[in-house]
Amino acid sequence: MPRKRVVRETVSLYEAKTQLSRLVDRAAAGEEIVIAKSGRPRARLVPLEDTRPLRIPGKGKGRWRVGKDFDAALPDDLLEGFEGRR
Repeated sequence: MPRKRVVRETVSLYEAKTQLSRLVDRAAAGEEIVIAKSGRPRARLVPLEDTRPLRIPGKGKGRWRVGKDFDAALPDDLLEGFEGRR
């Protein structure tokens, strides 16, 4: 998907403190905000690249099982393919 055009705006540290929620919303929408202290750029507020939700341990519990033969020895012909034996 094509990314939105980056609009770069510089705001003071004071403004960033007082308007953080609004600036975060703008960054999430694709804008890039530069935060300056005493007129010098110090940080950038940018949108996240990857916004997939974090994995939750145990979420799939009970949805699958490991077979009884999971750790059984491999057949000789398959084992030869892995080990390069002939």
